Amino acid sequence: GVLPYDNECQNVTYICGNNSKCTNTEGSYYCTCGPGYISTGLNNFRPNDGTECTDVDECKNAHICGPFSHCHNTKGSFFCNCQRDYISTSGTQHFHPDNGVRCKEHPKKNCHQNILCITQSINGTLEYVTALYELVAWKRIKQEHRDYTITKLLHTVEESTLILAKNYETTTEIEIYEQMKLYSFDVHQRKKTMLSVFMGGDHVHLHPKRLEGSTNGSVAIVFLRYENVGDILKPNTDPGVTEYTSSETGEITVNSQVIAAAIKPADMYQLDHVTFTLRHTVAIDTKVDVTKCAFWEYDPASMKGHWATQGCEQIGVNSTTTTCSCNHLTHFAILMSSGRANMAAHYNILTRITQLGMIISIICLSMCIFTFWFFSEIQSTRTTIHKNLCCSLFMAEFIFLVGINMNTHKLFCSIIAGLLHYFFLAAFAWMCIEGIHLYLIVVGVIYNKGFLHRNFYIFGYGSPAVVVAISATLGSKYYGTNKLCWLSTENNFIWSFIGPACLIILVNLLAFGVIIYKVYRHTAVKKPEISHYKNIRSCARGALALLFVLGATWTFGVLHILNETTLTAYLFTIANAFQGMFIFIFLCVLSRKIQEEYYRLFKNVPCCFDCLR
Repeated sequence: GVLPYDNECQNVTYICGNNSKCTNTEGSYYCTCGPGYISTGLNNFRPNDGTECTDVDECKNAHICGPFSHCHNTKGSFFCNCQRDYISTSGTQHFHPDNGVRCKEHPKKNCHQNILCITQSINGTLEYVTALYELVAWKRIKQEHRDYTITKLLHTVEESTLILAKNYETTTEIEIYEQMKLYSFDVHQRKKTMLSVFMGGDHVHLHPKRLEGSTNGSVAIVFLRYENVGDILKPNTDPGVTEYTSSETGEITVNSQVIAAAIKPADMYQLDHVTFTLRHTVAIDTKVDVTKCAFWEYDPASMKGHWATQGCEQIGVNSTTTTCSCNHLTHFAILMSSGRANMAAHYNILTRITQLGMIISIICLSMCIFTFWFFSEIQSTRTTIHKNLCCSLFMAEFIFLVGINMNTHKLFCSIIAGLLHYFFLAAFAWMCIEGIHLYLIVVGVIYNKGFLHRNFYIFGYGSPAVVVAISATLGSKYYGTNKLCWLSTENNFIWSFIGPACLIILVNLLAFGVIIYKVYRHTAVKKPEISHYKNIRSCARGALALLFVLGATWTFGVLHILNETTLTAYLFTIANAFQGMFIFIFLCVLSRKIQEEYYRLFKNVPCCFDCLR
């Protein structure tokens, strides 16, 4: 049979090169230039013979686009557009003459004589300003050139609308589309009346001064609302707002639409102040984000402008709106400085502090547990309390270190949060037990040691279980959040831990108040018993130290919940992470009895003897 010949045009991609096409023949092939290109050699050529395809400049033909038009050459083609005051018969800005499209006179060529025509032109300019931000080419222009262009547009639109409003001789209130409102009235009729305008969810209120006398004349007031202008006019480098940036805040952005208000003539309708409420483009977190009332200040001669804040103050803010008061009119907007990025950097530091502190605390708590468990000479009700307190805190901090960030599985995260809730409350319960125990000693209550210990265990581990069980029954969905495996602050659920902790701190403070009063009263009167009360005083100091460590930690925690700042975050993190170390120092290192036990333990070890002497 006959073998089919090879199709070189299909076997090799771009065999003829760019701007050309391949034509297959029997046993061979040839190349030709594509539309809009011309060969530098033969019309039919082979690759690598030195022939290239170059662009044809169709615009060399001066009449190719027809009268009242301009020609623009592109690679492989061209397009036409119409001269000023002319439009294409197709209605498009760019056209190709092969389709029979030509340029004709614009029906609104003499627009300056027609108010409706002027209005439509201004509205077209507003739409043009809005559309600019969407253009890729616009984003490539240098920022200073963009600022100049937009400032000139803003100024021109404002002046044009004022002239338009002045042309209405009678009292007029006109809303021309949602982004433009015109007012024209006799100043004598409204010189004491506040003028309010609502535009696309934004509110502006003009408060005139109370002028005396018979001031008459027509006044024009215009209100304009621009979309996307804030995305173009970047405030980051403006000197008028540099003091607004601090270590607590991040990048400054415009977080609202730009609202403009102008009066002509300004001296006939003098303002006391203007208030405005602007919607946020992006909802803010009032705890970490900072908003500022600002305006676009520019020189009409040079058209150079920048964001400034002088003469404006913020009078209200929530997550969706900011309300401002200014003593002048211009182009207003809301600047936002987000603290989220900065808080993220602090979060990394706080995480490292927590991890280091927790590891040190777990080691120190392990040493405390070893000390209170194995040194027989110091065994007492007090060391039993300390042993259980340290065990509870050890479990809480170990679970915290291992599981606080395991929030990918909701059920597992909820269990982690529940265990943390339980063991932290258990630590507080045993701290409360120590205060109660000291109180019983001081007031001289006679008790059965076994019975007392049994009740201590019931209270120390039973009461936290009751609190956690009730909390889980009423709000199990609040155990674990999207960020951490801890109690949610939503619906104040965090107070299921903070509330009992604060109550225990209050009970201990009252108990220690009575203890201190009794101790100093007895040591002042009954000298023979001074050694007994000296021992109680020593125990009370240790208990107060415990109260201070746990109490101060969660005091900082409450402050951070109520007012979430970087300072409270660092105070709470450091106190919480290192509380195990502080407990070891107060209960073991500073205790004379425990020092003696460690001395006996290590006195026969040569490397440790010199340290313990």
